[in-house]
Amino acid sequence: MTGLVYKSTGSWYTVKTKIGETYQCRIKGKFRLKGIKSTNPIAVGDMVDFELETNNDEVTGVIHEIHDRKNYIVRKSVNLSKQTHIIASNIDQVFLLVTIDNPPTFTSFIDRFLVTAEAYAVKTILLFNKVDAYSEDTLNEVRYLAHVYRTIGYDCIGISAETGKNVDKVKAMMIGKVSMFAGHSGVGKSTLVNTIEPELDLKTKAISSQHSQGQHTTTFAEMFDLSFDAKIIDTPGIKGFGIVDMEKEEVGDYFPEFFELKQDCKFNNCLHVEEPKCAVKAALENDKISVSRYRSYLQILDGEDEHYRTDNWEEK
Repeated sequence: MTGLVYKSTGSWYTVKTKIGETYQCRIKGKFRLKGIKSTNPIAVGDMVDFELETNNDEVTGVIHEIHDRKNYIVRKSVNLSKQTHIIASNIDQVFLLVTIDNPPTFTSFIDRFLVTAEAYAVKTILLFNKVDAYSEDTLNEVRYLAHVYRTIGYDCIGISAETGKNVDKVKAMMIGKVSMFAGHSGVGKSTLVNTIEPELDLKTKAISSQHSQGQHTTTFAEMFDLSFDAKIIDTPGIKGFGIVDMEKEEVGDYFPEFFELKQDCKFNNCLHVEEPKCAVKAALENDKISVSRYRSYLQILDGEDEHYRTDNWEEK
């Protein structure tokens, strides 16, 4: 039998067939021996083949094959530095929710996420949430950031999950697609999804005032079928985002504005740091490239990943 993985709880996977039958499945041990350096060899969004078995009158499945993935989003495992965690696979688009404060989303996090999405061919749209609650100064910050990311080709939408502002626009972009929602805890993912599809009634929690961070409400990534020909993958809140398996020479290729200028650099293996006649540095000096983007690039090159370990996906 063949089905789509809708939920993973670590050892069991909820798999739905094309005719809508759902089975709880586990994997054969050999998957862990295939050289997949991942804490989860199977991810939500995977298409798998499985066989049914019956134990004590209970019918479950055993997954024996994973179909090739068209893409996936991966990050460093929180606890095991040399392993990766596949968040989800076979995604048509990711909506990355960003808030300026309460809680703050820093550009270094946005850029790490975007670099990974570029590397694994996942289209990303930035949703600037909670615009109904911002002061004029904060709104100007939103406008500035939206300008930075639009300039390099990313769609940016100001939304309010609370008031419904531009939610219809997001909904229209989701039709016929598998969309993943991601961002820090507390940025409003569950509230937005509930606004899009109230019947889902995903759990939401108030922001922790002590740390101005969201309290984790989603323990595992999970896919949901929506009423308007769309699927969503809701993910746990992410505090940090560790970059995985990327050579220094290729990092710049996943910054679209750097890649565009690369051919104009004197050296074709230019790292855009200390090399002479570097087109990227020239663009930076002429305000053609965002300082925050360049700073994020340098941090990734230097391997400044100390923050991703503080992440907590509540994997219990």
